[in-house]
Amino acid sequence: MTTEKISVQRLKAIIGGSIGNLVEWYDWYAYSAFALYFSSSFFPKGDATAQLLNTAGVFALGFLMRPIGGWIFGHVADRLGRKKAMTWSVLLMSFGSLLIALTPTYATIGLAAPVILLMARLLQGLSVGGEYGVSATYLSEMATRSRRGFYSSFQYVTLIGGQLIALGIQLILQKLLLTEQQLHDWGWRIPFVIGAILSVIALYLRSNLHETPSFESNANKKLQKKGTISELMKHPKAVLTVAGLTLGGTLAFYTYTTYMQKFLVNTVHLSKEQSTLLSFVTLLLFAALQPVFGSLSDRIGRKPLLIGFGVLGVLFTVPLLTTLSNTQSMITAFFLLMAALIIVSGYTSINAVVKAELFPAEVRALGVGLPYALTVAIFGGTAEYIALWLKEIGHESWFYWYVTVCVAISLTIYLFMRDTKKTSKLNLEERQD
Repeated sequence: MTTEKISVQRLKAIIGGSIGNLVEWYDWYAYSAFALYFSSSFFPKGDATAQLLNTAGVFALGFLMRPIGGWIFGHVADRLGRKKAMTWSVLLMSFGSLLIALTPTYATIGLAAPVILLMARLLQGLSVGGEYGVSATYLSEMATRSRRGFYSSFQYVTLIGGQLIALGIQLILQKLLLTEQQLHDWGWRIPFVIGAILSVIALYLRSNLHETPSFESNANKKLQKKGTISELMKHPKAVLTVAGLTLGGTLAFYTYTTYMQKFLVNTVHLSKEQSTLLSFVTLLLFAALQPVFGSLSDRIGRKPLLIGFGVLGVLFTVPLLTTLSNTQSMITAFFLLMAALIIVSGYTSINAVVKAELFPAEVRALGVGLPYALTVAIFGGTAEYIALWLKEIGHESWFYWYVTVCVAISLTIYLFMRDTKKTSKLNLEERQD
């Protein structure tokens, strides 16, 4: 195969894998973006914060399925191929979104409504739990050595892009199409219908992807060794490294993205429309930063970026969130939130490639996905629930310190780990183009 054909094939693979990832994360984030509107539909009437707590609880329970998804789809990806695992995961996400869109309200079917919502969210958690590890593996394996950080950063571009589409649809519905009451009554169902449709499109795109060279060159190895927990446990240091470097990063990411919309409404006291607009603009810029930071890691290494995130996160998390909670200006809120997201970019832009570079091909998808999903379930999935609970008991500032401590723990990992750009397992598998 000529170099030109290989380059075109690689480009199509990166685009196809990224678009599928975008749709998966849109479906996942639509829940959080529209929780302000549908929380009253699934739970008894009462205090607005209590309803959001219930909705956040379902959100957190969805995260508990992510380690199972990371295990199942990681196992499939390492044994049967990255392409097959990515195709199955997006199909499952489509079903979960459709189930949420069609579920009757609490007023109509009572307790069955939140139960069905929970079931749908668990299915989505299973799907997205598998998506991260498999797509991170796929993008890292399809990239060239010199631009691996750049190409892999598109996982978070599309991850953030999924949230942007959810917020963009919310803005269109808020500003142009529906009234506040219509959004609360039935309009919140629209994004979940859109998500189910987009998932079918992503399913088609993924069915036409090429398998990665790393998987194909590893195809002759014994099947019983691939994608198993016993094989993964032969790499304990890499597993612990994934968990440690994820801890602070995922908590900071979910604080400034998923939870931030509710924080801006409940604590900063912006309107829902202002909160959505501010979140959309900052996330758009955040997404644009990922390839910049990813490309920088290809030049100076992964470790300096991780250390930069850790140090700045420890120093500025409490001041940024404290100042943000007391501001009354959207402009001030914008600059504070952007400062936080620039700091977090040191983690988000390269975390996928760093994890992929730690493992050999036969357990890479499982190694990236399972410890990551476990850590995210414990810290990322509970972020907004803990934040809302501490707010309800009158100690919201404790959450700021909680984030700081978790970032500090990750910083210790960043300081002592080796730079994976120099020690990448992917380099050993790379074919000559």
